[in-house]
Amino acid sequence: MSQVPVSAPAIPVARPWMGEEEAAAARRAILSGWVTQGPEVAALEQEFAAFVGAPHACAVSNCTTALHLALVALGIGPGDEVITVSHSYIATANAVRYTGATPVFVDVELDSFNIDPALVAGAITPRTRAILCVHQLGMPCDIGALVRLARAHGLKVIEDAACAAGSQVRIDGDSGADDWEPIGRPHGDVACFSFHPRKLLSTGDGGMITTRDAALDQTFRLLRQHGMSVPDTVRHASTKVIQEQYPVVGYNYRLTDIQAAVGREQLKRLPAMVARRRLLAARYHDALSGVPGVAVPVEPAWARTNWQSYAVRVDTPSRQHAVMQALLDRGIATRRGVMNAHREAAYPHGSWVMAPGGLGRSEQAQDTAIVLPLYHQLSEGDQDRVIAALREAVAA
Repeated sequence: MSQVPVSAPAIPVARPWMGEEEAAAARRAILSGWVTQGPEVAALEQEFAAFVGAPHACAVSNCTTALHLALVALGIGPGDEVITVSHSYIATANAVRYTGATPVFVDVELDSFNIDPALVAGAITPRTRAILCVHQLGMPCDIGALVRLARAHGLKVIEDAACAAGSQVRIDGDSGADDWEPIGRPHGDVACFSFHPRKLLSTGDGGMITTRDAALDQTFRLLRQHGMSVPDTVRHASTKVIQEQYPVVGYNYRLTDIQAAVGREQLKRLPAMVARRRLLAARYHDALSGVPGVAVPVEPAWARTNWQSYAVRVDTPSRQHAVMQALLDRGIATRRGVMNAHREAAYPHGSWVMAPGGLGRSEQAQDTAIVLPLYHQLSEGDQDRVIAALREAVAA
C-alpha cells in the first residue's frame, strides 16, 4: 500500500469543537474570583436540565463519579448485583465495584454494540438491585424495553449516557415528529453524562447526573461535596455566620466554575454538533454499506444517535490491527472497538458474574470494530480520504 504524501495533514480520530466563545467564558469565570463550584455550575445545571427535559441536573467531576453517586444514592452495596455490560469503557463496571456490589455482564447486539434486552431477564436473581445500561458510542439502547422489565421486577435503572448528549429515542412505538425524547430526561431513574474531550459537549473533563426524583438530586448534591450540609454558595452569600455540618461520608466530586462556563458555551453548540455528525455518519453509511468485509452500525428506527463515534466492523479479528495500521500509515488515526472489562486483569474470575448467553458477541465486537475519524470540523474531503483508505485496506 502506498504511503500518505508528506504534504497531506494527519486526520485525528476525534477533535473537540471549541473557540473564542469558550476561551472568553473561561476568562469570565477566572476574573470573577469564583473558580470552584459556584454560580456558573448552577447555571450549567439549569441549562442542561432544560436541554434534555429533566427536572433535575447535578454537575460532577466526571461520568465515573456520576455513576458512583447514582449507585450509592440508590442504596447499592455489598451483596447486591447490578446487571450491566462488560462491553463498555471500564468505568462502567468499576463504578459498580466501588460500591462493593457485583457486576453481572450481559452480552450485546453487534449492530448497535448495546446490551441485548432479550438476555436481561435471564440475568435477574434475588440479589439483583439495578440495571446499569449503556448508550454505547452515543447509540441509544432499547431503554423502553429495559425500563418495562425493570419495573416488573422492582429494579432501578441507571443510564450510562456518557457518550449520548444530544441523542434521542421514541418510546413505546411513538411515531410523530414531536415524539423524539432526549436521552437524559431520564427514562430510567438516573442518567449520567460525560464531558470528556472525546464527547460532543466537553468541559475538559466533567459530568452531569439527571433525574426526576428531587430526593435523589439532593442526595447527589450532598455527596458530591464531602457530605457538607451547606453549599459554599449559601455560606458565602449569608449575612450571618453559618457553621456547616457533615452528616454523612461524602466525596470530592465537584465541577469547577471554569469548566462549567466552558460547558455553557458547548451546550449552545450541541445541536449543530449533532446535525453535522449525522450528516457525516450518513456519508460513511452510504459509502461503506455493501463493501465486502465491512459491516456498518445500524441505527434503530426508534433511535437518533448523536454519532459520538462511528465504528465499523471488519469480518475477522485478524484483520482489525492490519486495517488500523494501514490507515495510520496513510496519516489516518483510528481506535479499536470498545473494550471488555471481563478481559482485563482488574476483573479476575470471582469479581463478576456472566449472564446466561455468554459474552461472545461482546468479544467479537471488541476484536473486529474500528472507530473511524468523526468530529465536527472533519471536512468531506478528509472523510473521503478515510473512506478510500479503508476500502483499499480491506481489499488488500
